[in-house]
Amino acid sequence: MKITFLGTGTSQGVPVIGCHCKVCRSDDPRDKRLRTSAMIETRGVRLVIDAGPDFRYQMLRTGVSHIDGILLTHEHKDHIGGLDDVRAFNFVDYPNIHKVDIYAMPTTVECVKKDFSYAFAQNKYRGVPEMVLHTLTPGEKFSVCGVEIIPVAGHHSRFSVTGYRIGKLAYLTDFKTIDPEEEAKLHGLDLLVVNALRFLPHDSHFNVKEALALIDRVKPRRALLTHMSHDIGLHADSHDLLPENVELAYDTLEIEIND
Repeated sequence: MKITFLGTGTSQGVPVIGCHCKVCRSDDPRDKRLRTSAMIETRGVRLVIDAGPDFRYQMLRTGVSHIDGILLTHEHKDHIGGLDDVRAFNFVDYPNIHKVDIYAMPTTVECVKKDFSYAFAQNKYRGVPEMVLHTLTPGEKFSVCGVEIIPVAGHHSRFSVTGYRIGKLAYLTDFKTIDPEEEAKLHGLDLLVVNALRFLPHDSHFNVKEALALIDRVKPRRALLTHMSHDIGLHADSHDLLPENVELAYDTLEIEIND
């Protein structure tokens, strides 16, 4: 199994528009963070988690021409804003049409229907994105092309958010709290990816301390932090402040683990 970090930044990305802090002015490519997203490839199946405003560029950067599905964590724009660009996958070998399967919890599905209503209209105009929406049931496993996926529920302030466990890998973003029964799904991992917005506390996201506390409780073999703002500091400096088995992820990083 391979995970590729398509983006590791928060909703504004890094650099932030108009910001002149040392992180936003950094020349280190690890400090350039697109909106958070990841691609997972296992047993011939390619899945993307979240499709935010940078989705088009992220897909161009990987060079892929086919995906088997998109898993959405929640309905905020930095996680669904790029869904219109699935059109490229729809028509990559036109006149064949390849609809893209989208998997999400009910609230997120309804938001996608509203925000991209033209894609689901009865009389659609030519060239709209072709998406097949799959509404997930909280707490129930599902599969995509034979790959079993376990949803992991969390709280993003007053919003619900969904992480995903695939084999020995789990991916969480925009979590602020997690209930014990959901946390139990994270034991026995080779790799845990979890959000850590910054070192200081935040109302709706784990900070580094909270992310490290979760990592310490579930004890994955390795952990990577994602969904980081410019307040995380320079990668070269902040990386050295973490425990031995915890790292800051960065855009384009690829990690392989055993299926």
